[in-house]
Amino acid sequence: MHYMSVKQRYFNLLKDGKKTIELRLFDEKRQKIKMGDYILFSNADNLQDSFQGKVINLHWDKNFDALCKKINPKQAGFQTKKELLGALNEFYSDEDQEKFGVVGIEVNTKIND
Repeated sequence: MHYMSVKQRYFNLLKDGKKTIELRLFDEKRQKIKMGDYILFSNADNLQDSFQGKVINLHWDKNFDALCKKINPKQAGFQTKKELLGALNEFYSDEDQEKFGVVGIEVNTKIND
């Protein structure tokens, strides 16, 4: 089981199934995630609020700009690629993207329905 804390806005989108891809740096922690694994997502504003998702696909690339050419921004909870990249740039520097690469973790959050 893997654990990820997610800001409330994105947490709610994931929980409701409106966001199916969580985008992160492909750092040491994310390199351990494999298809079929489970992730316990916690609300960063209320860590008691959590749910489980199953990893159904992994999308890798050198940076978010390149990765966003392969996925639909709606899968990540945004209407446009520009909005998505703007939000990602608030969290991740170009230097970190270059150092680690990036991953889109595609999850099924409706496993308990």
